[in-house]
Amino acid sequence: MKVTLPDGSEKEYKDKVTLAQIAREISEGLFRNAVGGIVNGMLWDLERPIDFDCEIKIITKKDKEAPEFFRHTMAHIMAQAVMRIYGPENVRLGIGPTIENGFYYDFEILNGVIKEEDLEKIEKEMKKIIKEDLKIERFELNKDEAIKMMDEKGQIYKVELIKEIQDEKVSFYKQGEFVDLCRGPHLPRTGMIKHFKLLSVSGAYWRGSEKNPMLQRIYGTAFATKDELDNYLKMLEEAKKRDHRKLGPKLGLFFINTDVAAGMPIFLPKGATILNELMSFSRQLHKEYGYKEVMTPLIMNVKLWHQSGHWDHYKDNMYFTEKEETEYAVKPMNCPGHILIYKNDVVSYRDLPIRLFEFGKVHRYERSGVLHGLLRVRAFTQDDAHIFCRQDQIEEEVSSVVRLIDELYKPFGFTYRATLSTMPEDHMGDEETWEKATNALKKVLEDIKLDFDIAEGEGAFYGPKVDFHVKDSLGREWQCATIQLDFQMPERFDLKYVDKDGIEKRPVMIHTAKYGSLERFFGILIEHYAGAFPLWISPVQVLVLPVSDKYIDYAKKVARLLSESNIRVEVDSRNETLGYKIREAQISKVPYMIIVGENEEKSGKISVRSRDGVEEKDVSVEEFVEVVRKAVVERR
Repeated sequence: MKVTLPDGSEKEYKDKVTLAQIAREISEGLFRNAVGGIVNGMLWDLERPIDFDCEIKIITKKDKEAPEFFRHTMAHIMAQAVMRIYGPENVRLGIGPTIENGFYYDFEILNGVIKEEDLEKIEKEMKKIIKEDLKIERFELNKDEAIKMMDEKGQIYKVELIKEIQDEKVSFYKQGEFVDLCRGPHLPRTGMIKHFKLLSVSGAYWRGSEKNPMLQRIYGTAFATKDELDNYLKMLEEAKKRDHRKLGPKLGLFFINTDVAAGMPIFLPKGATILNELMSFSRQLHKEYGYKEVMTPLIMNVKLWHQSGHWDHYKDNMYFTEKEETEYAVKPMNCPGHILIYKNDVVSYRDLPIRLFEFGKVHRYERSGVLHGLLRVRAFTQDDAHIFCRQDQIEEEVSSVVRLIDELYKPFGFTYRATLSTMPEDHMGDEETWEKATNALKKVLEDIKLDFDIAEGEGAFYGPKVDFHVKDSLGREWQCATIQLDFQMPERFDLKYVDKDGIEKRPVMIHTAKYGSLERFFGILIEHYAGAFPLWISPVQVLVLPVSDKYIDYAKKVARLLSESNIRVEVDSRNETLGYKIREAQISKVPYMIIVGENEEKSGKISVRSRDGVEEKDVSVEEFVEVVRKAVVERR
């Protein structure tokens, strides 16, 4: 048996070998820090035997793959603790996967319910299991034996899962008295990970279907070190303070009336102001990059959605209505409307690329249980664009879109990373075209020196795609912009252009959104800035505060001068103390306060106070206007 080691060297083994043995042969230090490994591209337990030729990598606590091992192990430790507390006969296990920054496990408690206050005692039992340092062992059974074992334990959800497994053998993991159906990977012992925290408990339908029983899901997180855990928990606390669902209504930006329009946000004047600024910026950039803005109907005949494929692939997420015996669909996407515009005229190769752009309002049905403020809604606006081009234009057009995205994100202080998603098993079109398109996307990302990860097999069924994940001020990532190459829609709608040889050919369609969902992007911004928006998008840029009623007229005069320079300004003329007004302005996150009293009225100048507490007296109105206008123009 030949094993290719991480340094590229090869070593022969006569018998089975484990990653733990190999790690110890390399160095004692590597062995002490190892948590698992990768064997022929698969995550592999440290003590799981290898009996075939392979390439390996040893995973240590510092490697990016390490959390998969200790968080998966922690999910089992949590499940074992729950079974000890509530009794194995009263606990039915669902699934317990790792997720970004943590893990969860779903439970059905037959004679009780898990409450938030119960998490503390579950944590206490988990610490006991960790202290016991139980050996974690992997074993396999054939399907019949596996079903019998889980059935005897009353684990009906595990039986359901086993019946769907295609392999003849089914893998399990055992630690002490606890046995669970699992593919792994896991740590060798429960005592190898200590730094964890249970975060919350909520309801979750079995396998995500409302037709199935409601289970209870416990969320948790785990890290290799105490410092990492503490930093993450601090970030969660800060995130709670920034929750856009609380800040949005508090700052007078939006609200959602769940009784009459669940998942459909209603924007107040201040919120609408910010959205308009976001759209204005996007509109400006799209115009500079050669896009033509269009508008398409909100409701169209269902036959269009049959032709586009949405009826087959997206019907359950669409809204419908009927008039005069004709069925219509509320659009969930804008692409078919843009296709109709393309087909409205004969297109020559000289006309390509054609770049169409729309702030398109779309509606998509989402289950009420997954709605989440502005981040998961049923009605939203896309800054949606579609490029129709020749195949030889793909690279140039994609590169142009990436530059547009970069310009759009810079004023918000966002950094981002990209993922390139490749051909899935269920795909349309031939592999040669897919390879050409994927290589074109890859070359663009490499040429502009943009770091990216490969997401194998996660492309859309009609083509590969690049997704952009922005990182906010708390280090959280949000998927926003996307670029998708589509070879299916042009085929389904018989799109053509006349090439220079006079022969009709099929164009390529590039789907792209930069903000993605305007509403979702707005929600991200609220949390990114904690409601303290940069000056250029702030709904109220300046608030004028007269120190008493005697100076209201002068305050209004100053406000008028600012307003004439297109600065968004308001006057707080309430009969309150100046201190109270300043505190209210700071709570409202207004960038600038202008304070006017006797000295200011006599000198014809103003006193300026920024929301971070910096004050400047004897400022001329003209000087202040120039500072604000410059900051707005430069989007600072």
